[in-house]
Amino acid sequence: MRLPLLLVLPFMPVTAASLTAATAYPAATRGTHADTYHGTKVADPYRWLEDLDSPQTAAWVAEQNKLAFGVLEKLPQRAKFQSRLTALWNYERIGLPVKEGGRYFFSKNTGLQNQAVYFVQESLAAAPRVLIDPNTLAADGTVALTATRVSPDGKWVAYGTAAAGSDWNEFRVRSVDTGQDTGDVIKWVKFSGVSWTRDNAGFFYSRYPAPTADAGTGKTFSGLANQRLYYHRLGTPQSDDRLIHEIPAEPKWFVRGGITEDGRYLIITVNRGSAAENQLRYVDLGNPRKPRLDAPVQPLVGEWIGEHNIIGNDGATLYAVTNHQAPRKRIVAIELKDTAPAKWRTLVPESAEVINAVDIIGGKFVVNTMRDASSRLAVFAKDGKGLGQVALPGLGTVASVSGREDENEFFYNFTSFARPTTNFRHDVTTNKGAIFTAPKVAFNPDDFETRQVFYASKDGTKVPMFITHRKGLKPDGTAPTILYGYGGFDISLTPSFSVANLAWMEAGGVFAQPNLRGGGEYGKAWHDAGTKERKQNVFDDFIAAAEWLFANRYTSRDRLALFGGSNGGLLVGAVINQRPDICRAAIPAVGVMDMLRFHKFTVGYAWTSDYGSSDDAAGFKYLSAYSPLHNVKAGAKYPAVLVLTADHDDRVHPAHSFKYAAAMQAGVARDLAERPVLIRIDTKAGHGAGKPTAKLIEEAADRLAFVAHFTGLK
Repeated sequence: MRLPLLLVLPFMPVTAASLTAATAYPAATRGTHADTYHGTKVADPYRWLEDLDSPQTAAWVAEQNKLAFGVLEKLPQRAKFQSRLTALWNYERIGLPVKEGGRYFFSKNTGLQNQAVYFVQESLAAAPRVLIDPNTLAADGTVALTATRVSPDGKWVAYGTAAAGSDWNEFRVRSVDTGQDTGDVIKWVKFSGVSWTRDNAGFFYSRYPAPTADAGTGKTFSGLANQRLYYHRLGTPQSDDRLIHEIPAEPKWFVRGGITEDGRYLIITVNRGSAAENQLRYVDLGNPRKPRLDAPVQPLVGEWIGEHNIIGNDGATLYAVTNHQAPRKRIVAIELKDTAPAKWRTLVPESAEVINAVDIIGGKFVVNTMRDASSRLAVFAKDGKGLGQVALPGLGTVASVSGREDENEFFYNFTSFARPTTNFRHDVTTNKGAIFTAPKVAFNPDDFETRQVFYASKDGTKVPMFITHRKGLKPDGTAPTILYGYGGFDISLTPSFSVANLAWMEAGGVFAQPNLRGGGEYGKAWHDAGTKERKQNVFDDFIAAAEWLFANRYTSRDRLALFGGSNGGLLVGAVINQRPDICRAAIPAVGVMDMLRFHKFTVGYAWTSDYGSSDDAAGFKYLSAYSPLHNVKAGAKYPAVLVLTADHDDRVHPAHSFKYAAAMQAGVARDLAERPVLIRIDTKAGHGAGKPTAKLIEEAADRLAFVAHFTGLK
């Protein structure tokens, strides 16, 4: 049979030769270090890059940034993306209101402010006033406001700040009436919120021990061990804080606490790591106006049988969301007189939809669920009777709900790929509501469309994927496409608005987002299917998504770019090792790239629940089989790669990206002009949270220009 001629000529990307005068990558000494894992010797030639403060590493970082920024600044479309991103980002963004003591509290960014400002409003009819402006804390906007929690009487707000993208927080307290800080300062806080007692006299929080100084180097550090739950009383020094609970026998467990809205019970949540499974303990504080801080800690759920979150109570009856005997979760009542799981009463049973979160508002359950990775919102009576669905604007995501047990009013926000986050106000009794605040962005949402498809992965598993682009796109295999994925830690990728994605789609690109196994889109079984020895399922799902896009003529290998961050950076690194032919560009951001040593850095030990560990022989076998750092193929024709990381990332240590970039550059050195491997190392930045708007725009412009250049976006 005679084959027809191709009507579409293959795209020949512009080479990078004119973008850089460099003919070789910065020198990276290959050391001789090696480790032995269960009888197998594994080389680690770039171990020296783990020392972030050494002169050798600093010189390497400087040379890499000189190369990377030298190339990125010359990309033909960078200036255009920079300009359009700045214009699109310049819109008012208002956070979801929270009501305490009759006052409303919310955040707002006028557009290009580096950090959102925290406001208070005496009533919905009153003019808001600034309460905390983090933009005044650092000239370059690199100090971010993190946790905020208002006291029940609405007179105090405890707030956290973090510098340069760090996970470390400092808590302070500000008077809502005067706008002035008290003298209260709480340090060494990480992975903690704040929960006030009903007497408004203080709050519970979790922290780590103060760091110690290393005798040899003089550096101070915290080993992220022995997190403890404390109570801080206003007007007293942190050294006087009361220790409420610790677990010295398990120094790497997380211990956090929160108070029921009536102020009667302190609920203590214990986690072994990033796994959702937890234990619960509680303290009966007695009279909420005179809480007994010396009351004993008592067991509530003492076994690792699932995930449990207390959402409220009526006296000694606690209401909880749990996945125990319900992989997609259910709502149960737990009586404190007998907390055995066999005695729990199911109020809202498990259904085909996954329960994301539940709030008790106006004496009713407001239940946020997910069907095929998009949100549903429903109201139930406390006896489990369904009271109706909340009508949502369409396919999208309800990220947060805010309301009180003793009031019928609540707020929720909604977003989608072409809809910026919009706040709605709703009445739980009438089940009616309306838009409360809607952003105005300089684009027409009706110019874009989103389609959800389902494709078969390698083992036949059906996987959903969202595809968004300008209306009128005719699939002919030529559309430059970004395929974005994550696939881990029970995190669901649902529709959400992104200025960077909008700019990409405006320019004619396609954005595709598959819901890979390892996420939480279909409950516990879906998550478990992408963990430990099953992690290859995630990579297979991502590869199958790309193949579906090719088969359905959305794009081609020369027009496809892969993108993912953190666990998604690992995803991108692993996939281009296994299939270097599958795309033309790849961006692994702040990725977990050294799967044999990840648990030895920062909070990496908490990720063994998803990944396993090389300390275990079986874990070493499957981790070494896909670890991006250890599976770089010398001489392979890789896509153009832009590695993103930051010098202050204290969650995924920068050495992951440093070592990976060095290994990739050594393996593909001859391709500097055609398919470069660059590493962009941001300064005074971390894993991503709290990054100033200016830095977000700069990074997005670099990323989009890089992808556009190598996938042929005009």
